[in-house]
Amino acid sequence: MKSTLRMRVLGLALGSVAALLLSGGCRRERPLELTYSIFFPATHQNTLLATAWAEEIGKRSGGRVKITIFPGGTLTPADKCYDGVEKGISDLGMSCLSYTRGRFPLSEVLDLPLGCRQGATATAMVNAFHEKFQPKEFDTVKMMYLHAHGPGVLHTKKPVSSLAELKGLKIRCTGLAAKIVTALGGTPVAMPMGETYDALSRGVVDGSMAPQESLEGWRWGEVVSSTTLSYGSAYTTTFFVAMNKDRWDSLPADIQAVFNEVNAEWQARSGTAWDAMDESGRAFTAGRGNQTVALSDAENAAWAAAVQPILDEYVQKMGERGLPGAEALAFCQDFIKANQ
Repeated sequence: MKSTLRMRVLGLALGSVAALLLSGGCRRERPLELTYSIFFPATHQNTLLATAWAEEIGKRSGGRVKITIFPGGTLTPADKCYDGVEKGISDLGMSCLSYTRGRFPLSEVLDLPLGCRQGATATAMVNAFHEKFQPKEFDTVKMMYLHAHGPGVLHTKKPVSSLAELKGLKIRCTGLAAKIVTALGGTPVAMPMGETYDALSRGVVDGSMAPQESLEGWRWGEVVSSTTLSYGSAYTTTFFVAMNKDRWDSLPADIQAVFNEVNAEWQARSGTAWDAMDESGRAFTAGRGNQTVALSDAENAAWAAAVQPILDEYVQKMGERGLPGAEALAFCQDFIKANQ
């Protein structure tokens, strides 16, 4: 009798434990699932780097965060990515500030033709700028980190070694690069990256402005014959990696700490990756027998002088809006000078 009673009590206890397990008392926590929109193709190095970032977040969070990458603009196109993050269409997104010109006025200094020659320097500069000035124009999202490509130079279907040879050529560009092309005497043609290969192939445009990684990453080396190292007017394009602000605020503090830790590491990795991509692009185009034109010091100075009014205009417009444009420009120029 007593033995039977003990068995019943033990059975009830085991049943309670089982019920507790089934009800979730010891259930494994489901991962927090986040979506990440990026316009680069799935095979592009920037998409692979973003994937590695997402995997590192998952690893360091102990599997508590799972980030799914949507490449090729399949979730939001490049020019709608920032809005998509802001509105929660995607939890995270990477795109260019230049695709929404006018929305980030103070930060447009980062894309000016400052003559930067390395992606690592440009990336360090844009993050140092963000830390110092904390632009209010980014307040609607949580910025993960920024990065910037190596020198944006000229790629053409025929060699260009002077401003005179550039005059009148139709040059594909986006954002602030349109002003650069105009200042140099070319005819700007606004066009997203994804359409440029066909436009160059069919002769719709005579060339395009971009870093040398585009020769391989976007396969332009197949449809141009020459690259002009126009460092005097070289620019960089600033990319953001941002998270929806409400989504960020909902994360536990320890998960936020993981993001902050990985973000800091990926700043440097992104800059180094841009330079590696440029090097690979140079090898790709050389392998196809394409030409690289190095401008003389005098010609580089002429290209720099041609774009100087763009810098002056920026300072003037920021002053009219009560923004510290002169200080921002001086900060960026000094940073490049000290670190290049």
